[in-house]
Amino acid sequence: MQNRPLTPLLALVLAAALAVTLFPVFWVVMTSLKPPTDWNAAPAIWVPSEPTLANFRTLFDPSALEAYGLSGVSQPATPAILGSLLAAVLATLLSIAIGLASAIGLSRYAKLSKWTPLVILSGRMFPPAAIAVPFVIMFSAVNLIDSYAGLIAIYVAVTLPFSTWMLKSFVDDLPREIEQAAMLDGRSRLMAHLLVTIPLIKGGVFATTMFIFILNWSEFMFALVLSYTSVTTIPVQLAKYVTATAGTLYGVQAALAVLAMLPLILAGYAIQGHLARGMTFGAVKR
Repeated sequence: MQNRPLTPLLALVLAAALAVTLFPVFWVVMTSLKPPTDWNAAPAIWVPSEPTLANFRTLFDPSALEAYGLSGVSQPATPAILGSLLAAVLATLLSIAIGLASAIGLSRYAKLSKWTPLVILSGRMFPPAAIAVPFVIMFSAVNLIDSYAGLIAIYVAVTLPFSTWMLKSFVDDLPREIEQAAMLDGRSRLMAHLLVTIPLIKGGVFATTMFIFILNWSEFMFALVLSYTSVTTIPVQLAKYVTATAGTLYGVQAALAVLAMLPLILAGYAIQGHLARGMTFGAVKR
């Protein structure tokens, strides 16, 4: 099958789509470099004439904006950055580990009915606001409110349906004969899966890991209702940059948003080969 030639019209459509997609990123980056006088300027200032790093400094030194006559930033963003990193990484690893074991079990050893997909994915069919209150009540009873253990537990619970079903699709596309050949060579079922199944679907595992990490890294609702003072994350911290004198600190919010994007960009670049393979794994059926 030959590639479709890039016509001028198609190039124009792709350029327009790229511009629309990247404009929010451009605007956030530019806002993070604007001094406070440019945040609410009318007409809007697209590119600051005097860019500043004061917004980024404010994330770690709340007094950095006092040079512009602004005050009221009460706490640095360091605890939120570290909290998001800890919760997202641990929750992603647990979700992938449990989801991978479940995916192999469902794909290889379970007799599934037509209702199985509905049962597995039913946990994601409700909006977070609908299930947040029951979780708050349960976690209050076992003293998991405002703790990393509670936050990680809820992250695992809400992402496990995704990780299980996505990984199951990759395992389904792997011929059983490969595992059977390993067992004929003397491997146990467990070792056949560890040494054969998982390495052969590593592209799918990496792709699923990236997807789950993005969900955990950007989650807001559960982090808001389950954390108070001891635990905080970047999405919750973004909502705190509002002062009585200056209102919403758009530049500081944009600076934190830029820092929040960096792990996703770096991780995506580092595993782009595996990610591309994982997203197309199973596109051609046996």
